[in-house]
Amino acid sequence: MIERLLKVTENIWKQYYSHPFVKGIQDGTLDKEKFRYYIIQDYLYLEEYAKVFAIGLAKAKSLSTTRLFSGYIDTLTGGEMDIHRGYMGKFEVSKEELDKTSRSLDNLSYTSYMLRVAYEEGEVEILTAILSCAYSYEVIAKNMIKNNPSCIDNAFYGEWIKGYASKTYEEENILLINTLNQLTLEYTEEQKKHLEDIFISCSRYELAFWEMAWKN
Repeated sequence: MIERLLKVTENIWKQYYSHPFVKGIQDGTLDKEKFRYYIIQDYLYLEEYAKVFAIGLAKAKSLSTTRLFSGYIDTLTGGEMDIHRGYMGKFEVSKEELDKTSRSLDNLSYTSYMLRVAYEEGEVEILTAILSCAYSYEVIAKNMIKNNPSCIDNAFYGEWIKGYASKTYEEENILLINTLNQLTLEYTEEQKKHLEDIFISCSRYELAFWEMAWKN
């Protein structure tokens, strides 16, 4: 199923790699104020993203998917959000500032869509919505390293790149992908098309998020 989802979003994902915000991280030239804005918005995004996993946990139909959603919540609220907390420390973002910051319209639209999918649909649709974000970050980080191997040594952005290109993060995505592939083995064409629509929508929201971060 994942190959099919990636095929229908190929043109959108290509735009991630060439986006000026992404390329700025890759070559280390991104304005740090832009990254500051992004890291705060992305932290606020992850707070809502974690809720999508929590709803998935409640809707899981097997012990294996229950463990998947539960484990990812722990990983997300720990490892991934720790990267953000580290950068917010560097930027001296206080709890008060974070609490007072509103989600941007693009951020709010994206998380609202994912939460709607989570509330209204099932575990497979939730996995599909999650994967657009989770897997794209791995692919983007690895593409950065491919284009500029020294980017992981950048004193400022290297930590972000290494986090999303790490073996641990890759293994988490492999579990998500394998689970989705297994659960959709007997899906009808209509069901698969519906998953495509969700993945396309989330991929478009991802692109809009990069654009938001660039144009803030």
